[in-house]
Amino acid sequence: MAPEKKLTPAMQQVKMFKEQYPDCVLFMRMGDFYETFFEDAEICSRELDLVLTSRSKDPAGNPIPLSGIPYHAVDLYLPRMIRKGYKVAICEQVEDPKQAKGVVKRDVVRVVTPGTAIDADIIPGQAARYLMAVNPDRKKHIIGLAFLDITTGEFFIKEIPGGEDFSSLATEIERYSPLEILVPQDMPADIIPFLVSTGRVLTPVRSLFYEHAKETLCEQFGVVSLEGFDTSSPLSLGAAAATLCYAKETQKVSLQHIRGFSKKYDTDAMILDAVSLRNLEILTPLRGDRNDTTLFGFLNRTRTPMGARALRSVLTRPSTSPAEINYRLDAVQYFTERPVLLSAVKSVLSRLSDIERIAGRISYGNASPRDLLSLSASLSAVPELKAELETAEGLLRDKLLSIPEFAGIAELINAAIVDEPPIVYKNGNVIRSGYSEDLDAQRDVVANGRSWIAELQNTERERTGIRSLKIAYNNVFGYYIEVTKANLDKVPPEYERKQTTANGERFTIPALREREALMAQA
Repeated sequence: MAPEKKLTPAMQQVKMFKEQYPDCVLFMRMGDFYETFFEDAEICSRELDLVLTSRSKDPAGNPIPLSGIPYHAVDLYLPRMIRKGYKVAICEQVEDPKQAKGVVKRDVVRVVTPGTAIDADIIPGQAARYLMAVNPDRKKHIIGLAFLDITTGEFFIKEIPGGEDFSSLATEIERYSPLEILVPQDMPADIIPFLVSTGRVLTPVRSLFYEHAKETLCEQFGVVSLEGFDTSSPLSLGAAAATLCYAKETQKVSLQHIRGFSKKYDTDAMILDAVSLRNLEILTPLRGDRNDTTLFGFLNRTRTPMGARALRSVLTRPSTSPAEINYRLDAVQYFTERPVLLSAVKSVLSRLSDIERIAGRISYGNASPRDLLSLSASLSAVPELKAELETAEGLLRDKLLSIPEFAGIAELINAAIVDEPPIVYKNGNVIRSGYSEDLDAQRDVVANGRSWIAELQNTERERTGIRSLKIAYNNVFGYYIEVTKANLDKVPPEYERKQTTANGERFTIPALREREALMAQA
């Protein structure tokens, strides 16, 4: 009887990760490609217009579907998958394939989903990118909600009525346009069809995410209690904990920029339900896809991404507070009476980048060198803005005076980073020469390493009288001094034997060993 066929070790590894991330398309790093297999390969072939081929066979003898993309092109293909509503698990090689014994060790380093995408290229635009969590209590007819924008750190909770028609829930979804909605696995069945009908990406998560909410939030914020936060809604706190747990589990980072949350009340805002928001074309046109035909598109003359997000919030939750309304009217009057000043302020604001999202990427550890220069330019503009508005009065002046000075941060960035850095750090040449003595020394080691080796080879030939002596390198033994059998009697006593070969022996000396260590470190 023929032995039962099994999957190859690599395919067993694929199967293991798919069992851990069943709702994700698995991008498996294999050499210079991210490969997808089985049904994932068919999905990617269809959605990304990739060639579908096969690799080996399954135990039944059927070819295993395969499609792949070059690793350096992942930033082109990944956004297309996320925009189509897919979740992608990025599985990297975590050991050098040359050192691997058997199948290369791999691990999922992050999961990219519509609600947790941090990269600007994945979900473009200035609008907030909310991850929303729903936590209903059908007996009490209450729903706790949480909204987290991990790109900016904005984090707030709400509690709404849970009526049979879910009109309040529909309003919140229309108002905030979440890219992904989390629901507990034991979610009441009657809510699911409604959420599916919204067209949002729906993600069931472990009910455990919603439990021990206060402990989860305290740990995230680095506090011993939630005193000072509004904790009047346990359902909303559970939803907040779920968003944090899900974001941390998928991104595998600590989310250090999320240090607190707020609770939104509608007592000081006009309630615009989902039907009104659509019919009034506040954010979305009734016909076509031209956003400039909406109220937001018509009014949006903001100069910064932060301003655009603030305007969206104001339009979807119009204030009913007389004090807030009068403050805005006073600010409008102040600028309309000073057109020259208004023009100058617009000019300064136009130099500001998306500071909130840059700060988020810094927290994630994936900010680019150009992000840091953009941050520096933005921070450098703050003193100019305050100087232009030094004659302002009232609340506008108070808000300006509350902005701290960031000159030290801007100066540090400008002193450290070159004027025209590469897009990514791995390309090198990011830090200015002269900023770090240690880095300059290591750069010198790399730049002059070969010439130093050649000079040492000539020195040792002269010193030993071995004209055929040579210094070479291989991946196993590193750098070594090679001496033929005919010249072994001339080898100095300080030479340390590394290997015996058919034609002679290989040695090292302290100077060569130290230089090799420096080159490896550099």
